[in-house]
Amino acid sequence: MHVKHHFLLPVLAVCLIFGQACAWAQPATSDRAPISLTEEGLRVHATCIVIDGHNDLPYQIRKEAASSFDQLDIAEPQPELHTDIPRLRTGGLGAQFWSAYVPSSTIKDGGAARYTLEQIDLIRRMADRYPDTFEMALTADDIERIHAGGKIASMIGLESGHGIEESLAALRMFYSLGVRYMTLTHSDSLSWCDSATDEPITGGLSPFGEEVVLEMNKLGMLVDVSHISADAMRHVLKVSKAPVIASHSGAYTIAEHDRNVPDDVLESVRDNGGVIMVNFFSGYVEPTAAKMMAEMFNVERDLREKYPDEDEYKQAKDAWRAAHPYPSGTIHDLVDHIDHIVKIAGIDHVGLGSDYDGVSRLPDQLEDVSTYPYITQALLDRGYDEESVRKVMGGNLLRAMRGAEEVAREWDQ
Repeated sequence: MHVKHHFLLPVLAVCLIFGQACAWAQPATSDRAPISLTEEGLRVHATCIVIDGHNDLPYQIRKEAASSFDQLDIAEPQPELHTDIPRLRTGGLGAQFWSAYVPSSTIKDGGAARYTLEQIDLIRRMADRYPDTFEMALTADDIERIHAGGKIASMIGLESGHGIEESLAALRMFYSLGVRYMTLTHSDSLSWCDSATDEPITGGLSPFGEEVVLEMNKLGMLVDVSHISADAMRHVLKVSKAPVIASHSGAYTIAEHDRNVPDDVLESVRDNGGVIMVNFFSGYVEPTAAKMMAEMFNVERDLREKYPDEDEYKQAKDAWRAAHPYPSGTIHDLVDHIDHIVKIAGIDHVGLGSDYDGVSRLPDQLEDVSTYPYITQALLDRGYDEESVRKVMGGNLLRAMRGAEEVAREWDQ
């Protein structure tokens, strides 16, 4: 999507003069037709603080450009990526949790904490490199202030818990460096938290896992239940004193993949005051694709063992994916997840967590960071009022973040 609000009326006028239909300005011909942007949709979008719970651009900068913004300048269009500054501006993004992703291989290889520090450093350097675009945020108030100043508020989310190397001291130090959520684990189960895509070790959380959750509550760091098993989600929600988030997960009832959240957990998230931020990855969003991709993490784990060389592993993984094509789906599949979470948990408990630059396939009309206005329009098309749209697009995350901050303030009182 490259249509800017102030260009909408002139372009529409040209189309009418020449008797041509502007596809993005026409009403949908069916409930599942492509979303057509309207002036009203763009107006409402401009009133939102759009907050995305998860973007893996920092890992792509590390992997493709040796962590150098000289080699990969995101101020320029980067069509090989989902994210660059021009498209962020077009999409009207207000705030982003940038993922400090740490590969699960570091559990065996060692160096997870060092890797985490390097990713935190990369995110902070990105804000320093592009000060007209980004500013680091530590609180919900920071997000609102930075957004009001025309910049994109930038936060750090640690993906995932193996990065602390079973040290609460490391957890506290990462918080001091700006980390404001931590995903408890990733594709592999830890000694203290079970993964959604691995065999369980503890049946949820170990006693140390409970300590981690409570220490995060004490700090004011959001507990992220994406990637953890459903039983671990249930355990977290029994332990946590503060609102939790799923930074990039969908609704299991809509798409049956273990990375998504079952209905009973959605109900508990409602009671907890938390937020499920919906992942955009086709393999978790589109129902048929989710069933086909259910074994993805097991396959990747097997390939990783068979091909220790990174290039050989990547080739083998790409070959497996090419041999197992799955549908991309459309933006309507994403909004189906939002609708279901609203139905079960309520309008105050859903948000957006794209996973841009961390996924291999995206639904139609969600191809990159320029497309957020289509979500606003899709919600309006389904009958959501403006206040509800603003909650989904970012307001709910702000509320949950403030809730976690309040718990931390009151912890020792």
